[in-house]
Amino acid sequence: MSTRVIILRHGQSSYNSQGRIQGRSDLSVLTDRGQADARLTSEAFQGLEFSAAYCSPLQRAHQTATTVLTGLGQQDCLQTDDRLLEIDLPLWETMLNQDVREKYAQQYQAWKERPHELKMLLPQADGSQQEFFPVLSLSAQATTFWQGIIPQHQGQTILIVAHNGINRALISTALGIPPRLYHSIQQSNCGVTVLNFSGGWGENVQLESLNQTSHLGQKLPTFRPPNQGPRFLLVRHGETDWNRAGKFQGQIDVPLNDNGRNQASLAAEFLKTIEIDFAFTSPMSRPKETAQIILKDRSQLTLHEDTDLREIGHGLWEGKFEAEIKAEYPGELERWQSHPESVQMPEGENLQDVWTRATAAWQKIIAQVGNQPQTGIVVAHDATNKVLLCNLLGLGLADIWKIKQGNGAVTVIDYPDGIEGQPVIQALNLTSHLSAGGILDKTAAGAL
Repeated sequence: MSTRVIILRHGQSSYNSQGRIQGRSDLSVLTDRGQADARLTSEAFQGLEFSAAYCSPLQRAHQTATTVLTGLGQQDCLQTDDRLLEIDLPLWETMLNQDVREKYAQQYQAWKERPHELKMLLPQADGSQQEFFPVLSLSAQATTFWQGIIPQHQGQTILIVAHNGINRALISTALGIPPRLYHSIQQSNCGVTVLNFSGGWGENVQLESLNQTSHLGQKLPTFRPPNQGPRFLLVRHGETDWNRAGKFQGQIDVPLNDNGRNQASLAAEFLKTIEIDFAFTSPMSRPKETAQIILKDRSQLTLHEDTDLREIGHGLWEGKFEAEIKAEYPGELERWQSHPESVQMPEGENLQDVWTRATAAWQKIIAQVGNQPQTGIVVAHDATNKVLLCNLLGLGLADIWKIKQGNGAVTVIDYPDGIEGQPVIQALNLTSHLSAGGILDKTAAGAL
């Protein structure tokens, strides 16, 4: 039975608003905005029943958790857990970010560029110094939390309320994102992330969504300084009849159905107030029509097509239902679902083929867009989007099922340090615009 884990970062704190490093300092409390956002989050959680809720003992997280759960009438399920403490940065705590950058310039550069190598020398009672690696320590802490918690809640829904750093570590250790990419995912104040564990710790896990903020009146997470590079909105095409029926379509050019066109229209409305400066699409009709609907009131934009963004070629599986594939190719569908990296589609592609062409297309698009702080859309397919996101997150071909891409969903990818810098997944698989709010993805889970 699947275990759903909803991860929430605390609301804005006094140290957040002042630009201070918090770490494990407990001097910071929620601001008025932080309290208001916690109440909005409680409203977004209406209808969810938590079997348990865990929060960091630091007051900014505990205040957020208490506000959220009190609004749901579920405050009795809350318990604190020291394994949810924020990252330990003892030499920097309470300092202004700017002061840390100036006083600890070399360390701060490592923190930003090679976080897994960040080392602090802590004085000991005997006068010696001990090496301490904050990010590596936090990853171990997150793993210990999962190992203790997941076995207790099989088939249940639980809530975790903690901090930016430990939330990143929880998500990363669950998915297998390496510590060197600690900064590659974002956690906004009161941002919501949903993970689905198929079994116990170490078994399959899916990132259903990352860093949802629309319940706060903020459709997309803010583009943070220094904003030297572009923002990409990666969109999966709307639904087709074959998606709905569970029939493999691959490179057969199946058009959108009415629901798919409606999903594209809802995505257009969702992005209505977002300035879009460029647009790319797979040339297949379902993503191309999705892109055209999103851009219907932006006639000045040219929609560029790239054939390398097309869907995986399923070969002889295309046009078939799962039952037919099981009968004709015994064991292969099961292998595709458990070890997708090992499957060669008969007279079609394998995932390495898709990875090679899709990542090459992404690099061409990045080079064409360049280092301007502008925003654009890239509309493609389930497998295409998944391999792109796995590549950006340091995951591999075997990990594509860890990433959810609903029909009509929006994923936000920033290059804050320019296109030569590390991309940041600001949000992933946003679908609230498709289901009149709510934090759970309700799109159909059809075939590719």
